[in-house]
Amino acid sequence: MTPEVLESVLAALKIAAEDLGCSLLEANGEADHVHLLVSYPPKVSISEMVNRFKTRSSRKIREEYPGILEGGKTGLFWSRSYFACSVGGASLEVLKKYIENQTTD
Repeated sequence: MTPEVLESVLAALKIAAEDLGCSLLEANGEADHVHLLVSYPPKVSISEMVNRFKTRSSRKIREEYPGILEGGKTGLFWSRSYFACSVGGASLEVLKKYIENQTTD
């Protein structure tokens, strides 16, 4: 992702989070993935949240950058996989700082 594409992705993720009643506390990314710190209600499953995030952001990117996936191997903006973990033991400030430092070069 270029910085411009990442900015569009993060805007779409924020809207998707709000639609689910979640709070996107921090977000940043690199060329091939994003880091998100999300507070979400117990009624929302992680898989539902990730699905909504990927769907909303990939639609927005396809609208704004129609040729972005040309020449790609899969034709998909996101892979099917994701990594999620809970962060109850770390302070929010430490987590936010970590995510802030994840940037696209």
